[in-house]
Amino acid sequence: MTRLIPGLALLITLLQPALGQAPEPPANYDEARVGTYTLPDPLVSKTGKRITNPADWQKRRIELLQLFADNVYGQTPSRAIKLRFQVNNVDPSALNGLATRKQISIFFADYPQLPPIDVLLYVPKSAKKPAPVFLGLNFCGNHCVTTEADIPLSTRWVSNVIGEVSVNNRATEKARGLQATRWPIETVLKRGYALATAYYGDIEPDYPQGWHTGIRSVLGDTTNASNWGAIGAWAWGLSRIMDYLQTDPAIDSKRVLVMGHSRIGKAALWAGAQDTRFAAVISNESGEGGAALARRWYGETLERISTHFPHWFCPRYTTYSKRVAELPVDQHELLALIAPRPLYIASADGDQWSDPRGEFLGGVEAEDVYRLYGKTGLGPVSFPGLNEPVGQTVRYHNRSGKHDVTDYDWAQYLRFADELVR
Repeated sequence: MTRLIPGLALLITLLQPALGQAPEPPANYDEARVGTYTLPDPLVSKTGKRITNPADWQKRRIELLQLFADNVYGQTPSRAIKLRFQVNNVDPSALNGLATRKQISIFFADYPQLPPIDVLLYVPKSAKKPAPVFLGLNFCGNHCVTTEADIPLSTRWVSNVIGEVSVNNRATEKARGLQATRWPIETVLKRGYALATAYYGDIEPDYPQGWHTGIRSVLGDTTNASNWGAIGAWAWGLSRIMDYLQTDPAIDSKRVLVMGHSRIGKAALWAGAQDTRFAAVISNESGEGGAALARRWYGETLERISTHFPHWFCPRYTTYSKRVAELPVDQHELLALIAPRPLYIASADGDQWSDPRGEFLGGVEAEDVYRLYGKTGLGPVSFPGLNEPVGQTVRYHNRSGKHDVTDYDWAQYLRFADELVR
């Protein structure tokens, strides 16, 4: 999701008339002004057939995946890619003996010009058998998730917006441990879970021309209306990390929980929808283009996100910016594609831009698909109070605080994993 600095946002608004640009559409934060909307029914096929059983849902699933590929994220290439896994470093006693830490590079054998995906993996030393694992991409390099001095700084492009942590889009020592609070590695390990992460910029740097140095430069350009965008590339990268995890004897690859925050939360949902090897999916404040219903006029909208971040989506997506009601899908159908696997959707009250109620309603509207499998998703619940998790196979909370991943969020995810994945 986009986050404009308030002063910069005001300056842009004031300059738009002088620059000949249309002003930003107004943002709505009043529930009474959301208006009415009609959602497409995930259980009605393109031919109008009502879906009533899991076998027919599997056919409908294929239809929905194609609709999201054609109209939202773009078509993920199906071409098989030859990978080479290189373990660069193993610390058998990391974090004061709590973990075995591995640093692995995933190379693309047929495309030596591409940089590898560098994976940072922690496995609990206490594990008596292959460990379940939380997998997620990070925002500014593996060195950002920990204060450990021997994790090398990323050499890739990093945003200069993330505080004083880069110079000329290159990481500096000031970035070390910058986002460690989002990755409570020791807490996760002590609960018996491994943790794997990689920098999302290893897959594609997050700026409009970033695809020139990422995987899309060899597996598809950005010229076709349904060609994949950066979210699709990041989702694809998560599946390539899954390919590695399936080869690591310390990991239980049938219990991999894929998670993501903000724009990476969108990628985690799209990865989980396409790749059923992921045992569960966690969306942390993924908002517009993630868990929030697109047809709701609240917070960030399709028009805003497709204007500021068109490279995240397929080109056709932007054509719906002023006609969102004509979009053939909505995000509850993306969430339904996770069924019958466990799904966690999280919001924050201080992040109204993400439309917490819209994220909750996305989960509510996926309920009928979970019922096909005899599962209760969120169940018959109302929008909960702050810090009151609800749901069963699908869970939701709206915590107090801002746009972030906090210890409170992780406490819920660990409980969710204990109950539904382990």
